Amino acid sequence: MIFKQLFDNKSSTYTYIISSGEGREALVIDPVIENIKSYLNVLKELKLKLVKVIDTHIHADHISGLNELNKQTNCSRVMGSHSSSEVIDIRVKDNEKIKIENIELVSMYTPGHTDCSYSFFMKDRVFTGDALLINGTGRTDFQNGSSYDAYNSLFKKILKLPEKTLVFPAHDYNGKKYSTIENEIINNPRLQVSSADEYAEIMKNLKLSHPAMMDVAVPANKKGLTLKDIVK
Repeated sequence: MIFKQLFDNKSSTYTYIISSGEGREALVIDPVIENIKSYLNVLKELKLKLVKVIDTHIHADHISGLNELNKQTNCSRVMGSHSSSEVIDIRVKDNEKIKIENIELVSMYTPGHTDCSYSFFMKDRVFTGDALLINGTGRTDFQNGSSYDAYNSLFKKILKLPEKTLVFPAHDYNGKKYSTIENEIINNPRLQVSSADEYAEIMKNLKLSHPAMMDVAVPANKKGLTLKDIVK
């Protein structure tokens, strides 16, 4: 299997390129528009055909490369059925299979960070978007987020996966590339709670400033625009 994890320094976003082997079909998860050339170079070097691109949710801290990859490769744009994006080709529901050549992912509706957040499970790993981070969890204070939904997504879905499942988030701010379900259950400070109310209290008191790109990124990602489109 080909598995490439690429990092965007500006937004601390992880993008994933997945394929069953050189010369076969590929998919990309959570691309950043500024890095399109890098993704295309990887695909070219490995002779991969990009057939699907997935966003785990409507991102607020960067402009997605989902629509631009579609323009350049004619790949299908995939998001969860709850997404407000206007440029999606395939809207998956909870527990729906996403297939490319010899690779299969299963969608998991995991709202809380946003109301459109989905995670994607593949054999020994799960791509959690911002639902579950390494030693953290996604904020819940905008885009119809809900601490109670997040609690249910975490404790009733994601953390029910096998303990050895690898966790690959959409972001990390401390140089960590992956974790495991077991490690997060034991060590993640936000998961050391006994109720949804306790979790909600933690999230209510984070007092985080909004992402600098939010007012630009959210409408752009809904409409599949670039920064140049917005500036015009």
